[in-house]
Amino acid sequence: MRATQAYFEQTGGPEVIQWREVDLPAPGPGQVLIRHEAVGLNFIDTYLRTGLYPTPLPGGLGFEAAGVIEAVGEGVTHLTPGMRAASFGGAPGAYATARLVKAADLLPLPDTIDSQTAAAVLLKGATVEMLAERCAPVAPGEWALVPAAAGGVGQLLLQWLKARGVRVIGTVGSADKVATARECGAEEVFLSDDPDLVAKVREATDGKKVRASYDGVGAASWQTSLDCVGPRGIIASFGNASGPVTGVGLRELQIRGSLFVTRPGVYDYYRDPAEAAAGAAKLWQMIASGAVKVSVGQTYPLLQAAQAHRDLEARLTTGSTLLLP
Repeated sequence: MRATQAYFEQTGGPEVIQWREVDLPAPGPGQVLIRHEAVGLNFIDTYLRTGLYPTPLPGGLGFEAAGVIEAVGEGVTHLTPGMRAASFGGAPGAYATARLVKAADLLPLPDTIDSQTAAAVLLKGATVEMLAERCAPVAPGEWALVPAAAGGVGQLLLQWLKARGVRVIGTVGSADKVATARECGAEEVFLSDDPDLVAKVREATDGKKVRASYDGVGAASWQTSLDCVGPRGIIASFGNASGPVTGVGLRELQIRGSLFVTRPGVYDYYRDPAEAAAGAAKLWQMIASGAVKVSVGQTYPLLQAAQAHRDLEARLTTGSTLLLP
């Protein structure tokens, strides 16, 4: 099968993304040939491109995609040609019209989930499931903070936490995103650059602060998370949208009330096949029930991935972003 694939030979800005035409061979043992119908865009894609997350060069881009299985290799029994499936892990290379992947990196899609929904939500949704259910669960009635609440992960996380009965405060980068965060379940929404943000969080929570901060922004919001989490609360710092958090002082955690901090990676929670299947099943259940609605804020042709990266890094996107082959 002929396929168009993205690659980059050096790290840098979106301009380093290049494209090539390749002829894909038949899948080998344990492999699957999948034709993509939709590709997901995620911040981790930019981390690879810039070198924040080192990767061998030349390298591929993208982890999240969904489509139709064209052929399977020897030893693959749980997937068959014609089935729809999605990936969000394994080797990067999802920015492609088709590719060969390990069968273990694919999850079959139920009939209730179309390919665009799967590509828009699987990595983000798995991240949210990991955060809310296993990494830093918050009891019903307690408060949580979600920085970048109008982003792709943020919108899903707000809805998931609301379904769990958690009260949520969201922060957003601009006033036009406030309504989006509220619609997704945030009881209070504040601008991330509000000089009175910490005081407002304290007031909203009757002085208790929040039980957890699910912080995907990174360096720019680290101090806010530190100042807004109450005694024995947890900061789940899961992203680097504004740069990585460095120089964490353990004394700072103690003087703020013996805080916990974790830097979770979703793949560590989805490494075991049984855990991955259970986590995905929970995600599909939340979507099917209507508790979590997937918002595709914008789509780009696959070959315009560079522009999609620019818009994502400039925080010009809302909800999930798709690249369409």
